[in-house]
Amino acid sequence: MLTYKGYIGCLEIDETAGIIFGRILGIQDVVTFKGETVAEAKQAFQDSVDDYLAFCQELEQSPDKPFSGKLPFRTTPEHHRKVYIAATKAGKSINAWMDQVLAHAADEVINSH
Repeated sequence: MLTYKGYIGCLEIDETAGIIFGRILGIQDVVTFKGETVAEAKQAFQDSVDDYLAFCQELEQSPDKPFSGKLPFRTTPEHHRKVYIAATKAGKSINAWMDQVLAHAADEVINSH
């Protein structure tokens, strides 16, 4: 994974073509990049982000943001009740409690690799 200006790029290898390629994740627009080495692919990713932002500015359109901060969430009524109780016991709103718990769980997964 690559990160630049808040955007995330995922790398893949095409052994047949001898290239490393990827695309920006988390946006609806399709933005791709490629290189023959990791360093070239990383630079191409950064260039693609810069080009995408410049292109959006030229069109006077807002670029697609990778993450809005809004996370739609559906669960069962029983889990909803449990979340409410846990948040209340922690003295937090459901949103604040879920943000803390999910961020902690994500950090554990990210840091375990």
